Amino acid sequence: MKRNILLKTNLLICAIVIIGFVLTALLSYQANYSQSIENIEQVSTLASEGIYQELSSILSKPVNISQTMANDSLLRTLLIEESDHLKSNAYIDTIREYLETYRSKYGYDSVFLVSAATKRYYNFQGLDRTLTKDNPENDWYYTMAGNDEEYSLNVDNDEVAAANNEITIFVNCKVKDASNNLLGVVGVGLRIADLRQKLLQYEEEFGVNAFFINRNAEIELSADYNGYEKKSLFQVNDYDRNIREKILSWKNASGKVESFWSGGKDKSGKKDYVVNRYIPELDWSLVVDQNTGKIIKQIRMNLIETVLIIILILAIILIVLTRVVKSFNRKIMELTEERQQTFRKVTEQLYENIYELNITKNCAAGASTVRYFESLGVPKNMMFDEALKVVAEKQIKEEFRQGYIDLFAPKHVMEEFEKGNSHLCYDFMISENGTDYFWMRIDANIYYSPEDACVHMFTYRRNIDQEKRQEIHMAQRVETDEMTGLYNKTSTRQHIEQLLKENTDQNYAFVIFDIDNFKLVNDRYGHAAGDCVICAFAKTIQSHIASDAFAGRIGGDEFVAFMPFREMSQLQEKIEDLSQALDRDYVIGNLSLHSTASIGAAAAPKDGADFDTLYRNADAALYQTKERGKNGFTIY
Repeated sequence: MKRNILLKTNLLICAIVIIGFVLTALLSYQANYSQSIENIEQVSTLASEGIYQELSSILSKPVNISQTMANDSLLRTLLIEESDHLKSNAYIDTIREYLETYRSKYGYDSVFLVSAATKRYYNFQGLDRTLTKDNPENDWYYTMAGNDEEYSLNVDNDEVAAANNEITIFVNCKVKDASNNLLGVVGVGLRIADLRQKLLQYEEEFGVNAFFINRNAEIELSADYNGYEKKSLFQVNDYDRNIREKILSWKNASGKVESFWSGGKDKSGKKDYVVNRYIPELDWSLVVDQNTGKIIKQIRMNLIETVLIIILILAIILIVLTRVVKSFNRKIMELTEERQQTFRKVTEQLYENIYELNITKNCAAGASTVRYFESLGVPKNMMFDEALKVVAEKQIKEEFRQGYIDLFAPKHVMEEFEKGNSHLCYDFMISENGTDYFWMRIDANIYYSPEDACVHMFTYRRNIDQEKRQEIHMAQRVETDEMTGLYNKTSTRQHIEQLLKENTDQNYAFVIFDIDNFKLVNDRYGHAAGDCVICAFAKTIQSHIASDAFAGRIGGDEFVAFMPFREMSQLQEKIEDLSQALDRDYVIGNLSLHSTASIGAAAAPKDGADFDTLYRNADAALYQTKERGKNGFTIY
């Protein structure tokens, strides 16, 4: 009787244990799987952002340099005069020296020039070849010549002698004459090894595959492929039709992303998570792909381990039941904690602080968020929208406070989420002591939580002070001519048009300066001497204009000054003073050169109220000065 009772008791205990362990294993499997899927989404999105920033950093400078060369009047002159020097080695050397100067100065792998008239391809080594339509390697040029794009990028092998056909990213810019006719294409080439190494690093560290593709889904660049190989993304990843259509059709503004799971699973049970970002500067898309294959395999292995543990427990259930149950629970907790630690480690490498908000209930959703608000003097039960104002007042610089409050206000967050936007970003200046401010970026991910049927928001804070200050510095450099420090052509136009628009009652002088016989200086003494003359010429202009005026370099040896004046007699005296100051000697090493300037001026608003009209009239006056023998000035 006792044995029957014991047997029944043992069977009941075993049944309860088996059912309990099976349910626990299944719930653990589901919890770990859900947590792992969320980790994949977070890591893939962050990886996409990191790769995008790397690409922007690498390609921004070559584009600016190529555009600078394309706007150089010296290069235009060389292309216009090419037909007169087709057999001249000196002419080829002049172009070679010009291209070599840029190559050695900025350390690019290739600097090239193609003439639209002759299709001759020059590089820093001289005349390399003549492009023909029947050679597929030249399709990039004929395609660009036939479209309206001012610049483009393409991935190809470098055919230049001694380049060993290495795969290169080429930045191509059109060179046009004053009538907007195509004179040629100039640009630089960068080996893609460094960028491919970055993609490989992301693949190894975060388990994601990244691809840059063109509008035809051909891979332009990845850790394993490049555009020269003409490999389709869909040959590498067997996406379903729905995913293919999303990748091919989705084009959005830079900085926006779309992410989605593939519709089905393969035989192993894995499915892909894809993050797609359109990059309008390149007309490429960045596709970051991660699949669940490894995670499913690992979770299944954990499940098998659990089954083995259950069998072992059943064998010794009457002896060590309590201990085994505790051991099993501890194992489950360790697996969960391991997943959380992995995600936390990856995230903390990129961000300093992570906070969670319940947007639906307008309150903090985590203990760390509550502690953060309380550390700033926010009352414990204060609503989130009110706490935002306290945080802004305590830490954020005044000019950024309202933008911070408006962007992360619960009402605005809900509006963005309903539009389908799950990501918000804000850059601002913050201080921890109230006096020393530094740049901070908040990235916020918005999602719906089925656990409490509420919309939540994770905010990730990252110190971007060094990056932001470098960005501001680069923006200032974009406005200035690198050689002289004056405004470049684009920023000169913008500043003049802004002043004309804001001060319609003010008289301004639009003055064009041209260095007389500058080409002879370059031809006789070399570009280095020419650069010294240009720099000294710019300093002379800058030192002889008032603080309320400014100067810019709008061509190789062409400068503009824009200055206010009251009477025409005052303007004439000022320009005469400038003309005399620019009639001077230059000492460059052992060389002594003498240079003068031809000047043309137009007055606003009398001679024009916009940049183009003033430029045209001042240029006409400049032409009259040159007709009279140069070294002088003419007022339109």
